[in-house]
Amino acid sequence: MARRRKGRQRVYIVKMKNESSLQVTFSKRRAGIFKKASELCTLCGAEIAIVVFFPEKKVYSFGHPSVELLVDRFLGRNLPPPNNDGRQNHLLMNHRNVVLRELNKEVMNMEEILQMEKAHGESIL
Repeated sequence: MARRRKGRQRVYIVKMKNESSLQVTFSKRRAGIFKKASELCTLCGAEIAIVVFFPEKKVYSFGHPSVELLVDRFLGRNLPPPNNDGRQNHLLMNHRNVVLRELNKEVMNMEEILQMEKAHGESIL
């Protein structure tokens, strides 16, 4: 006789009570959202600013090209002058995309090394 399974269960989103688990989850999710934002910048040329306030009054931010520039633009302060030179803008975008790709590769390599180090550390224990 086949076993009955419950199937996929609904996961309720509630604040975690275990402080250690909360910090680990926050760290992983923060890294994940920053990585997704970086990929979106690289793939689409989007300009993104993310500011995260952690309960311990720590602030984490990610911005491309910079958080300050994008916040100023959003608030209507220090708007950059319009650039009518499409060729120069195209060259700048190409250069920025090349630099972003290189940085993303470096981040991915570092994450891979970190995972290998973690696996190595767990195998020792």
